[in-house]
Amino acid sequence: MSRRFGRRDDHQGREGQEQRDIREAILDATEQLLAQQRFDELSVADILSAARISRASFYFYFESKYAVLAELVRRAVNEAQSAAQPWVEQENVSPEQTLQEGTSQGLHLWLSHAPVLRAIVEHWRSNEQLSALWMEMMDGFTAAATRRIERDRANGRAPQTSVDASTLASTLTWMSERIYYLAAIGHPDFRDEQEVIRVLTNVWLSAIYSKPPSSKEAT
Repeated sequence: MSRRFGRRDDHQGREGQEQRDIREAILDATEQLLAQQRFDELSVADILSAARISRASFYFYFESKYAVLAELVRRAVNEAQSAAQPWVEQENVSPEQTLQEGTSQGLHLWLSHAPVLRAIVEHWRSNEQLSALWMEMMDGFTAAATRRIERDRANGRAPQTSVDASTLASTLTWMSERIYYLAAIGHPDFRDEQEVIRVLTNVWLSAIYSKPPSSKEAT
């Protein structure tokens, strides 16, 4: 009886590995194809050919090419959340250091996953699933930044201002998304990685930790 169970476990293990292999083949093939062509030009047939799988196998794991892109984006964003974690959580380290490290890792993440992240930025408004996913991801970064801004204002590390913390966090988050995207597509103004990191870090530091001029000073 134990041998029979052992054979069954081995079969289930091999079957599970085969399923993981097929799923990974689909994801890898799609990311490689996105480095060569636009997402809106990519077909499921292209993915089948590149991954060397049947149509039935594809639709067993994914309902569409949008679902494949969504999974690739989730993986990339999980890495980005890890990169942002030090500034979000580590209050015993200077904000300048953690923001610079997070910005550096964020930029390198975008560059290493450029085909996938370019695709989501360019097409998230064209599909309900992608739209919901990207808004969820960006809202997550905004919420984390909002909490850090509010904590730093409460403990005196950042000045208390009339600027709403959530609006400020959202503005900075979406600004960074756009700059990372422009760097990922090779825009001439953002090809110098170190300068992009330096400027983005300074913008976040200035917006959160520098007291804005009063209305009297501004005039």
